[in-house]
Parts: sequence; structure tokens; C-alpha cells
Amino acid sequence: MTSSNNSCYILAIDQGTTSSRAVIYDRQMQPIASAQHELTLHYPQPGWVEQDPEQIWQSVLNCIDQAVSRAGLSIANIAAIAISNQRETTVLWEKDSGKVIANAIVWQDRRTAAFCRQLQQQGAEQTISQKTGLRADPYFSASKIGWLLDNVPDARTKAKAGKLCFGTVDSFILSRLTGGKVHATDASNASRTALYNLNSLAWDPELLQLFNIPANLLPEVKDSAGVFGTSSVDVLGAAIPIMAILGDQQAALLGQACISPGMLKSTYGTGCFAVVNTGDQIIRSNNQLLSTLAWQLNGKATYALEGSIFMAGATVQWLRDKLGIISQASETEALASQSSYQQTELLVPAFTGLGAPYWQPEAKAALFGMTRDTGKVQLATAALCAVAYQSADLLNAMRQDGIQVAQLRVDGGMTNNQWFLQALADLCQQPVQRCNTTDATVFGVGSLAAVSLGYYPDISAISGLWQADQQHKPKISGAEQTKLYQHWQTAVAAVLKQQL
Repeated sequence: MTSSNNSCYILAIDQGTTSSRAVIYDRQMQPIASAQHELTLHYPQPGWVEQDPEQIWQSVLNCIDQAVSRAGLSIANIAAIAISNQRETTVLWEKDSGKVIANAIVWQDRRTAAFCRQLQQQGAEQTISQKTGLRADPYFSASKIGWLLDNVPDARTKAKAGKLCFGTVDSFILSRLTGGKVHATDASNASRTALYNLNSLAWDPELLQLFNIPANLLPEVKDSAGVFGTSSVDVLGAAIPIMAILGDQQAALLGQACISPGMLKSTYGTGCFAVVNTGDQIIRSNNQLLSTLAWQLNGKATYALEGSIFMAGATVQWLRDKLGIISQASETEALASQSSYQQTELLVPAFTGLGAPYWQPEAKAALFGMTRDTGKVQLATAALCAVAYQSADLLNAMRQDGIQVAQLRVDGGMTNNQWFLQALADLCQQPVQRCNTTDATVFGVGSLAAVSLGYYPDISAISGLWQADQQHKPKISGAEQTKLYQHWQTAVAAVLKQQL
């Protein structure tokens, strides 16, 4: 190999809610090594979800070191770094020292529900929605920033003096990688803060005032591809350009080659996120879906319509970590295969409220239809079916907004479960295609870096890289699905009614 060929590898980082991962790709976007580290979530009060930003950062560094080592490379062999990240999760740090001032508030956190309800009562939600495509909801970063400024000692004073930085996790990692030299984000992540105007493609002064957030706290917003900065030699041992950043769901949309309007993907990780490409059009949903920015390239925005479910894989984790009825997630497949959709047990997993299309942050989870025979088989089946039913909610909302869905491209850890994939096809009455990698997120942002490097002429080349490795078609009738889905809707209605 020549030295130029020896420095053609892409290091793609996927910093998620429950783990950090690094994957090294060759010039043909074939993965050659990876590493993953689990993360700790903290729940200091009911509805609160936090993470230690230092643990996040250390896990990213460890993943980079291990992936490079496993690939038999040195850091000097890396041509570019790409970052995808859990979105909305909010970090504040000191501009000069880089020291974080508090735990990160995770996207699932509901502590600002009362404040967001006040905004709704004041009639501010229409302004937020019109400008950002989002809602007055604790999910998004803006109210989290305000809470930190008001509850961490001296934070608001320091922020007004220009001594603090806000970032979603991508921005925090970028700052750390560059030794504190770069405070920036990409447009896809900015669009998830409820402070970024989808029309003007800029931070919105009216929204900053509404949430009482100083403008000097915010990162510079850049295209999703391009040079964000270079890694510090002191941090990584080499100056490597950081050439792509995307929020994880946008990265998965790209990784699933959904580059044309109308193409839809659904990722089943901690939560479930169904995203459909809407091209250069901002589609305003009448069914409580979110308008968002897919990516911005050469100053031009591509938009998307999104439905968010807060509890997907996290529901299976609940079975493992809180109930102890499984020791690993994969066990749910064998358990569920012993039951059927007709079982009486139905789980509505509103452990952190309900997302789209309900948007009820204070809803509580409930299990219906238990009998003396209810056991781990029925609970596992109910958990998997709940994710499929919630997906049906999202697809129905998209159809009602005029989106014609031809197929559902899926990825994420839960798609390793064959029973779940068939349940998805059946309970959504939709053909399901699983791509040949469950790592669509990291593949998507890595591919964007490959385009930045000139390995491919543009993102359309990703279509040639994408392959389906499994297809599932509905095996139950539409009439049967309708009957089952009506039971689900009855259960959700009962949960929404009982908000104690």
C-alpha cells in the first residue's frame, strides 16, 4: 500500500443513549473493525433522566482506541472522522476550561413538563411549531437549557457573560476532540433544539427570548458535511479532520438510502423513530408528527417528517433490568414465539410519557388484561407488540398527512429479532425490509464523510451501497389487524384518561 492509500479509512462515531460505538470503514465503506461501550443512565427523580458527560466522552475515546487497534491501524491512517449522536440531550460546559457544569439532561427527561405546559397555555406552541416544526415539549433541548441555567448555581450569570457553551452531544464531542477550539453543530442537530428556524436556517431570536436563552451560549451551525475542525494532537495523537455530523435518526435515514422524497425508515434502538424524506418541502403535519431537517449540504436543506416513540428497546431493557424476567434482550424472541397477538395482555409502555402522535409527557405506563396465567411469555410478547402497535400509530399518522408509504426500511438492535420483524409487518400491515446492517446510523454518517472526502460524487451513491438482507410481508388479514389495533387504541385511551 502507498501511504496515501494507507490513510483512506473513515472513523465513524455513533454516540447513543445507552452506548457509544466506533466503526472503521475502508474506502469502499466496508466495516473492518468496531468497538462499543455501554453507558449508565441516572434517574435522580421520577421522570428525570441524566448522563455523566465525562463518562460519555471517555467511552468515545475508549471506542476510538479499541476500534483503531482492532483494525490493525494507527490513528494516522484515519482520513476523516464522522459523528452521529443521540439528539436533544443537553450539555453545558465552561468555554475556557471545557469543564461540564452538570450532568447532561437526556432527551427522555420530562422535568420541564410543567414549563412546557405553561408555554402551551400561553399560546406559544403555534409559534414554536411554525418556526421549528417541533412542539412545546420537554423532549427538545430548549427547555432543558433553561432548566440548567436556572438550577445550576451561577449558570445564568456565566451564560450572560459568554463563559458557557451549550451543545447537543455532537457539539460536546466536537469540542473535546478539537481541544476546545471548535464550538459548532450541524443543521440536523440544531433543528432538534426548538431554537432553530427551519425557514431561515438560523437560530431564532424570538425563540431565544421565549425560552430566556442567551444567544452567545449557542454553537455555530454548519452544513452536515464539510470540515468542522481537526482533532487535537494532544487528544487523539494526530490532526484528523472531522468531516460529517448528523443526528442519529437523520444518519439512519441516509444510511437506509432514503434520499428521495417519500422514502421511509424506522430505527428501533432505545426509542423508535420513523422518518420520511420530504425533500425541499417542509410538510406541516395535521397528526402531531414533527417537521424536521434531514441534512443540509452546500447550504441547501433537505427536510423530513418524523414520528418519535420514546420506549422501544428500552421496553425490553425494562423486562431485563427492572423485572428480571430475561437476562438478555434476545431471549424475548423465543418467549414471544410461545404466545400470539391474540393474548389478552397489552402493554402501553408510557414509562417516560407518550410521544407521537399523542404527545402526553405525563402519561404513565400500564399493563392490561392480566390473568392468573400471565407470566414472562405474555410480558415479553406484550412488550414486542407494543413497539409494533406504536409503529402502526406513526404510519397511520403519516398516511393521514398524505404520505404514501410503499415499504418500511428498518434497522437498529431490535431488528435482530425475527418474531418482532414479523409482528411489525403484521400489525402495521406493511412490507418490512431490514437492511444488511443494523448499524444504519453509523453507516449513514460514515458515508457522508466518504462523500466529503470525494470517495463518492454525492449522496445518491449511497443507494448503490444499500442492500436488504430480509423481507417480511404481512401474514394476517387486514380485518384481523384492524380488530387487534382497536384493542390497542382502547388501551391507549384508558392510559390517557387515567393521568393521575
